[in-house]
Amino acid sequence: MKKALLLAAFAFAGFSAVAQENATEFTVVKENPITSIKNQNQAGTCWCYSSLAFIESELLRMGKGEYDFSEMFIVHNTYLDRADKAVRTHGDVSFSQGGSFYDVLYGMENFGLVPEAEMRPGVMYGKELSVHNELSAVSDAVVAAIAKGKHRSLQVGPDGQPLWKKAVESVHDIYLGERPEKFTYNGKEYTPKSFYESLGLDASDYVSLTSYTHHPFYSSFVLEIQDNWRWAQSYNLPIDELMEVFDNAIMKGYTIAWGSDVSESGFGRDGKAVMPDNSKKSDLQGSDMAKWLNLSEEEKKNTPNPTEKWCTQEERQIAYDNWETTDDHGMQIFGIAKDQNGVEYYMVKNSWGEAGAYKGIWYASKAFTRYKTMNIVVHKDALPKHIAKKLGLK
Repeated sequence: MKKALLLAAFAFAGFSAVAQENATEFTVVKENPITSIKNQNQAGTCWCYSSLAFIESELLRMGKGEYDFSEMFIVHNTYLDRADKAVRTHGDVSFSQGGSFYDVLYGMENFGLVPEAEMRPGVMYGKELSVHNELSAVSDAVVAAIAKGKHRSLQVGPDGQPLWKKAVESVHDIYLGERPEKFTYNGKEYTPKSFYESLGLDASDYVSLTSYTHHPFYSSFVLEIQDNWRWAQSYNLPIDELMEVFDNAIMKGYTIAWGSDVSESGFGRDGKAVMPDNSKKSDLQGSDMAKWLNLSEEEKKNTPNPTEKWCTQEERQIAYDNWETTDDHGMQIFGIAKDQNGVEYYMVKNSWGEAGAYKGIWYASKAFTRYKTMNIVVHKDALPKHIAKKLGLK
């Protein structure tokens, strides 16, 4: 999930005011509770914001109350682990700001969680939001120098720990802040691990799902994307059954961590995501679809949705294999709504602050979601029973 950094950087670049004036009217079909809209700002941390938004909604669903967790605590720990993997593989595993939903599931189980107040973004350089450009420049250079350098061995300190690890940790301490060992929350002292354990969460309750044909359906496999550097596995479902999971989860009160390609022109900066059918451009001269395909971005904001492409399983696979569908951005799906024409959309919590026509909420059509979903994470109880049984989860 890498391009989200660039997308977030210009999320406020002038489109919000125009979008506010041209918002489509939506009627809610089902809406599940979410916490406040966050802003990842200039940092490639959508994977953490979306995952923690999902976990915060899980606690609301469980009746545990509202929490606001520190993204930077998970980010700090995750980047140190990714640096270690990059060095162990001599740079064959990339070191970057990206990550996956599994990084948060792994992180909360192995490192714990801390409240946002204990480790806020930007505080180390006097800001209220993250700006990770300089951090990345420094840490990337250090990790690359070790991972790809021509070293016969790596130096270790008196405690037996590699010196480069201490250097990378210090860089992240400087830019992100030191990770708290203990803190007080609502009058009680916790460690990050004991705080996580007090919440009643179980990382093993959550499953990743995807839909591609280069692996057998109803099996699990390591999704081959660079930011899945922990090599987490996803269950593979036919696309119709994956979409069934979306609807079943939402209607049963669960939310979804959603990984998607948002580089498509149909993912508008106005708060909507649609999938216009480009293949019909030559056959639709004078039609609404042809008009849509030739509109500028500004004109699209004032144009009703065109007929959308409803992709096949094969088309999804081709787009993945040809790098047309890429691992761009993590978000949270929390509801279903209909537009004035009765077209159904998923309600999406983004992490670009109150951008767009709906102040940080996006509406992704089912056609877009069907085509451009990379993977999702849901509670295993959100699966329809017949699908859970096929996956051996019941």
